[in-house]
Amino acid sequence: MELPKLNFNEDFDFQIKRDKDKFFIYDLVRKSWLLLTPEEWVRQHWVHYFHLTKGRNLSSLILEKKLVLNGTTKRIDLLVTEKTVAKILVECKAPHIKLTEKTFEQTARYNSILEAEEIILSNGLQHISAKFTDGKYEFYKGEF
Repeated sequence: MELPKLNFNEDFDFQIKRDKDKFFIYDLVRKSWLLLTPEEWVRQHWVHYFHLTKGRNLSSLILEKKLVLNGTTKRIDLLVTEKTVAKILVECKAPHIKLTEKTFEQTARYNSILEAEEIILSNGLQHISAKFTDGKYEFYKGEF
């Protein structure tokens, strides 16, 4: 399986295995093997980034948490917490998915419930970062 090199300053050491014609990646947070989809490839980069580069405890990383938005159940990709308070919401897309205003608005809608002070929208190649202050998002250039 040819995996794209993603736009992170570090190269992470992932555990990947093959079973017949499928590939799996080991998730440090859930302590299990997950099907290696393009979106999961991006999500695991963020897990490794926050844990290994930023020193966050694995217990502060919440993956695929369910939330209800306008009566519909949604799943967030990654939430970074501090003492159970939402700090950073990361929405992951596959590398071939273009990041648009519409995808950012989706992430902002999720955050209207979570109230994290920062959101990151990423397809692994491009990252859009914004802090939520005074009721609005201010975009900034992150160092990933």
